[in-house]
Amino acid sequence: MLKVGLTGGIAAGKSVVGEMLVALGAHLIQADHIAHQLMQPGEAVYQEVVRHFGSGILNPDGSVNRSRLAEAAFGPAADAGKASRIQELNQIVHPAVVKRQEDWMNEVGRREPHAIAVVEAALILEAGAAHQFDRLLVVTCRPEQRVERWAQRVNVDQESARREVQRRMAAQLPDEEKIRAADYVIDNSGSLEDTEKQVRALFPKLQAEAASRSQSQEGPGTSN
Repeated sequence: MLKVGLTGGIAAGKSVVGEMLVALGAHLIQADHIAHQLMQPGEAVYQEVVRHFGSGILNPDGSVNRSRLAEAAFGPAADAGKASRIQELNQIVHPAVVKRQEDWMNEVGRREPHAIAVVEAALILEAGAAHQFDRLLVVTCRPEQRVERWAQRVNVDQESARREVQRRMAAQLPDEEKIRAADYVIDNSGSLEDTEKQVRALFPKLQAEAASRSQSQEGPGTSN
C-alpha cells in the first residue's frame, strides 16, 4: 500500500484533487471530516475543546459552532496583539486526528494491499505528521484565486474573503515551503481540465509505487 498525504494552503483545491484521485481508484479520508467527528458531544476531544475555549463556542443543542470556534482560535486575541490560540486548539485536536488517520490507512492496507490511501489535510507539515506518509502531494494555486474561491465557497464579499484567507494562511506554512517538502505538486491555477490532466499523469506513478511497496513487504518467496 502507498500512503499519500494530500495538502496545500486554504482554497488551493485539495478536495478537487482528492475527488479526482478517488475517481481513478484511490481511497480518501479528509482530516477535516475526522476532526468534525471527534468534536461531537461525548467525544474526549469535544470535552477538551469546550474546557479550553468555553461554552460560548457551542450551539443551543450542545454541538460545536465551528464559526465561533474559529473566531476564538484565530480571532480577537491575535487582533489585540496577543498570541493566536490556534496552536492551543491544534494541540488538542491534531494528535487524535493523526491517530485516526493512521488507523484508517492501516485498515485500508489490510483490506487491499495494493491500495493508494490518501489523507487530505491542510496542516500535515504544520502538525509534524509528514512522517506518516510515503509520499506528499501538494496542491497550489495563485494567491488571488484563494480569495475568489473562498468568497464563492462561503458566499461572502471579496474583502471579507481576503481577510479570512490571510488570517488562516498566517497559521499555515507558505506554499514555497510546502512545495520544497513535496514529492509531487499539482498546480490548480488553470482549468479543471488542466488539473485533471496532471492528476491522470500522476496516478500511474502512484499505482506503480503502491504495487512495488506491496511486493517488497510480502518479500521474495512468500507463499499463501
